[in-house]
Amino acid sequence: MKFILSVCLIALSAISAHAQHKLKLSIKNAEAKEPLAGATATIKSLNRTAIADSSGLVSFDNLKAGNYSIEISYVGHEEQEIDITVPQPSNQPFEVFLEEGEEHEEDVVVMATRTSRSIRDIPTRVETISGEELTEKGNMKPGDIRMLLNESTGIQTQQTSATSYNSSIRIQGLDGRYTQILRDGFPLYSGFAGGLSIMQIVPLDLKQVEVIKGSSSTLYGGGAIAGLVNLVSKTPTAKREISFMANATSAKGLDLSGFYSQRFNKVGVTVFGSRNTGSPYDPADIGLTAIPKFERYTINPRLFIYGEKTNANIGFSYITEDRIGGSMDYIKNGSQGYFEENNTDRFTTQFDINHKLDKHSSLNFKNSYSRFDRLIQIPDYAFKGLQQSTFSELTYNLKGENTQWVAGANLLTDDFAEDKIATSNLRDYHYNTFGGFIQNTWSPVSIFTLETGLRGDYVEQYGFELLPRISALFKISPKLTSRIGGGFGYKTPTVFNEESEKIQFQNILPIDQDLTRNERSVGGSFDVNYRAKLGEAGIAINQLFFYTRLNKPLILTSTSSGDLAFVNANGYIDTKGLETNLRVTYNDFKLFIGYTYADVASHFDGEESWFPLTARHRLNNVLMYEKEEKLKIGLEAYYFSPQKLSDGSIGKPYWTAGFMAEKMWEHFSVFVNFENFTDTRQTKFDTIYTGSINDPVFRDIYAPVDGFVINGGIKIKL
Repeated sequence: MKFILSVCLIALSAISAHAQHKLKLSIKNAEAKEPLAGATATIKSLNRTAIADSSGLVSFDNLKAGNYSIEISYVGHEEQEIDITVPQPSNQPFEVFLEEGEEHEEDVVVMATRTSRSIRDIPTRVETISGEELTEKGNMKPGDIRMLLNESTGIQTQQTSATSYNSSIRIQGLDGRYTQILRDGFPLYSGFAGGLSIMQIVPLDLKQVEVIKGSSSTLYGGGAIAGLVNLVSKTPTAKREISFMANATSAKGLDLSGFYSQRFNKVGVTVFGSRNTGSPYDPADIGLTAIPKFERYTINPRLFIYGEKTNANIGFSYITEDRIGGSMDYIKNGSQGYFEENNTDRFTTQFDINHKLDKHSSLNFKNSYSRFDRLIQIPDYAFKGLQQSTFSELTYNLKGENTQWVAGANLLTDDFAEDKIATSNLRDYHYNTFGGFIQNTWSPVSIFTLETGLRGDYVEQYGFELLPRISALFKISPKLTSRIGGGFGYKTPTVFNEESEKIQFQNILPIDQDLTRNERSVGGSFDVNYRAKLGEAGIAINQLFFYTRLNKPLILTSTSSGDLAFVNANGYIDTKGLETNLRVTYNDFKLFIGYTYADVASHFDGEESWFPLTARHRLNNVLMYEKEEKLKIGLEAYYFSPQKLSDGSIGKPYWTAGFMAEKMWEHFSVFVNFENFTDTRQTKFDTIYTGSINDPVFRDIYAPVDGFVINGGIKIKL
C-alpha cells in the first residue's frame, strides 16, 4: 500500500509540474487608476507578447509552473519589469500600475508602416513630430505645415514661386514630386492636387506627423521615391476637447482655427474649421510681394462609430482659397503690373471601416475621393484644370505571438482634365493603377525584428512594377539599437512638378505615353541609435547613412517647335549622405542639434553635375526651456550651405534664427514668435528676378524672401 501511495504521489507531482496555467494582468495608470488599453506585456524568456484589451487586461495561456520576468510598457509611461510566480494564488488578475513618464520618440505609436506598433519596435525607420514638438512648431506657423516640415533634419521646403509663396517638400535633396503625402494613410495629395498642398494644411487638428525617408512605394504605391509624409489626425477620446487658436503676424496675416472632439460611448465626432488670411507684404520694398494676398477657408467634420467588433469613420474636407501675388501696385490699386493668381477648391472624402474577425485577425476597407480644381493666371496666360482621383483598399491583418501579416489589394484612379484656355495641347490623362501587396513582421527573438514586403502594381499605360522591401531592427542593448533597410520605388509620369510650377505650365506639351516610362528607384539606409542617462542629464544620438538612385528621371527639354516636353533622361540621379541628430535634456532644458550632409548629383550622358537647389550642408539648432504646463521659451538657429542654381550660378550661404515663448494657464495660453529675427532675405544679398518689374523673369528662390516676421496669439482649450 505504501508503495502504491508513493507512486501516486510521484505521478501527481509530475502531472502538477507539467500542468498548463493561465496568467492574467490588469494594467492601469498609476495616477488615475484607469485601464491602459493597448499596453504591451512581454515574457522575455519565452519571447511571448500580449496586448491589453479595452479594459486593460492581458492574459497568457498554457504556461508551465515557475517564475517569469515580464516587461510591461505603454505609450507615454515608464516601462516596468515585474517578476511573477505561476500559478497565481488567486484567480484575480495581478494589478500593474505604470507611472507616466517624459514623452520620448520611442513612446509614439506610428501608423505609416501599417502595423500600428510603437516606434521603438518597428524595423522601418520612422521619424515623428508629435506632442510638445508639434505644438511648438504649430505656434510658429499656425496657418500651414511648411515650417513644421522645413525645420526637420533632412527635409527642405523649396519655394517654387517668388511672389505667391508656393512651396514643395524635398527629402534628402530629391524633388518634391518624389515625396508622397498621405492623410491618415490616404494618398490625397499627388499630381495636380499636390500643388499648394503644404500651404493649405493647418496643423491644429493633427495628432502627429510621420516621415519615412527613402524608397517607400512598397507601402502605399507609386510616388514615394524620396519618402512619404503621413499626417495623422486627432481622434475622439472620452475626454472632450474644444480648442481655439487666434494668431496675427506683423506681415498683416491672421489665422483663426477651432477644433472639437468627443466620444459618446458608441459614437464619436471631430470637427475642425479655420480661416486664414494674409495681406500683400513687401519687406524688401522692391514692388513685389514676398507674402501674397490670400484668403482661405477650411472645414473638416468626421463621424466615428464604435462596435463590439466593427469600428468605422467617415468624413469630408473642403478647402477654398484665393491667392494673388506679384506687383504691389497691381494688387492694391489695380494698376498695370505683373501678377500671379491661384484660385483653388479642394474637396475630399474619407471612409474607413475595420472589422475584427477574431482576437488575432481583422479586415480593413478604405475609400477616398479627391476633387481638386485650380486656376493659375498671370498676365496674358491662364492654366485651369480639374483633377479627380479615388483610392480603394482592402487589407487583411493577422497577428501571432511572434509575427504579423498584412496583405491587401487596392485600386487608384487618377483623372486630369484641362480647360482649353491658352493651348490646344491639352495635358489630359487618365491612369488606373491596380496593386497588391503583402508584408510580414517577424520577431524570432526579443533582440531582433525583421520586416519584409512585396508589392506589385499594374499601371494600364505603363505596365507592371514589382517592389520588394526589407528592413531589420537590432536591439543590441536597452541603450543601443540599429536599423538597416532598403526598397524599390517608382513614379508614373505627369507634368506636375516643381519645374512646371515655376513657369505656370506654359508651353509644356502633354506626356507622350509611347515615349516615356515610369521613373524607378532603389535605395537603402542604415542607422544607429544610442540613449543614456548621465546623472540628471539624458542623451540621445541617432546617426543615419542613406543612398537613393533614381534611374531615367523625367527632365524638361526643349523641342524643335520651341515647346517644352518631359522625357526620360539618359542616366540617373543619386543622393547619398548622412543625418546626425543629437538630443540632450537636463532638468527643464532640451537641446536639439541636427546635421544633414546630402550629395545630390545627376549623371546624364556620362557627365556628373551637382543637382540644383540642394544644400550639401544643413545645421539645425534648437534650445528649449520648459516648465511643464507653465512656460516654454525656445531659441533656434539654422544654417544652409551654398546651393547651385538652375542658371549655373552658386547661391550664398546663410543663417536664420528665431525665438519663441509661450505662457500657459489651465485653459488658455499666449504665445509669441520672432521668426528670422536676423532678417535674412535673398533680396539682401542676391536678386530674385531679371528684366523689368512689369515683366520679370524669376530666378531660383533658395533663401527666405519674407525676412523678419513676428507672430503671436492666444490658444484656448476647454
